[in-house]
Amino acid sequence: MVTYKDVGVDIDAATETLRRIKPLIASTFTPNVVRDVGTFGSFYALDLSAWKKPVLVSSIDGVGSKIKVALRTGRHSTIGEDLVNHCVNDIAVCGAEPLYFLDYFATGSLDPNVAEAIMQGLTRACNACGVALVGGETAEMPDVYGHHDYDLVGTIVGVVDRDAILDGSRVKPGDVLLGIASSGLHTNGYTLARHVLLDRKSAYRLGEGLAELDGESIEDVLLRVHSCYLPLIRALRDTVHAFAHVTGGGIEGNTRRVLPEGCRISVSYNAWKRPPIFGLIQEWGAVPERDMRRTFNLGIGLVIIVAPSDMDEVIRIATMHNEVPIKIGVVK
Repeated sequence: MVTYKDVGVDIDAATETLRRIKPLIASTFTPNVVRDVGTFGSFYALDLSAWKKPVLVSSIDGVGSKIKVALRTGRHSTIGEDLVNHCVNDIAVCGAEPLYFLDYFATGSLDPNVAEAIMQGLTRACNACGVALVGGETAEMPDVYGHHDYDLVGTIVGVVDRDAILDGSRVKPGDVLLGIASSGLHTNGYTLARHVLLDRKSAYRLGEGLAELDGESIEDVLLRVHSCYLPLIRALRDTVHAFAHVTGGGIEGNTRRVLPEGCRISVSYNAWKRPPIFGLIQEWGAVPERDMRRTFNLGIGLVIIVAPSDMDEVIRIATMHNEVPIKIGVVK
């Protein structure tokens, strides 16, 4: 006789996980959520009274190999935050207001403690953004993932008025690029960073404070939470011409996504001081500058494109949100 548990799938662990995370999920519910967790689909009642021409905006993304750092350190409580903040930023830069979120958690062997820690971070970020976590999927697949390995993916849905969509169509030559600081690597470039800093024989030891990182440890810096720019974007979206969320592809690769045909950008990479982690990666791995620029955000997590006449107002508003915009380039 062979049971499902014998081949690596523990239904009891799944039941226990759901018992633990159900209250966390319920804490994110807004009045628009119609049903509790456990039905075959998620129900969200759209209130479109505040929108003239509502358009739904959606995005899906994962945390990538940052998960490997969490696994190596046993610290899983912020990975969910990374996921939500990344997805929220992606639709916020389009002018959208986030509504609800769904997650996908897949693992080789379901550990309720790990799943609960991930969900704590995920729901913490949802609550901070006013986003309802309306559903998700937990899959235990020992034939696909290693025993402790897991993957985490999320889908965000939001809404924007058609006339308020920020798609770069307002961008003009002469516009200024203002950079907003990242918290670190955010959720991109970890395959290269781990190879350089953690996976080689001469790599740094975990838990070791490094002078090159102002006394912080490698894991503290690498696991720093992906910044959420939603409050700042909300305050600025009627004033600016476009935003770019700097993820994979770097500053130029992502900002090009909101440039009209015939425009390009000129970025002054010496305009800001890069966080020490990027210098450590580049020096320790002898990584070419071109690869650094294409792989990492280099300390700039959000680019704001604004008319020169509105730059001072944008800086004033950003300062009220405890951000210090830096002029990093121009549109040509």
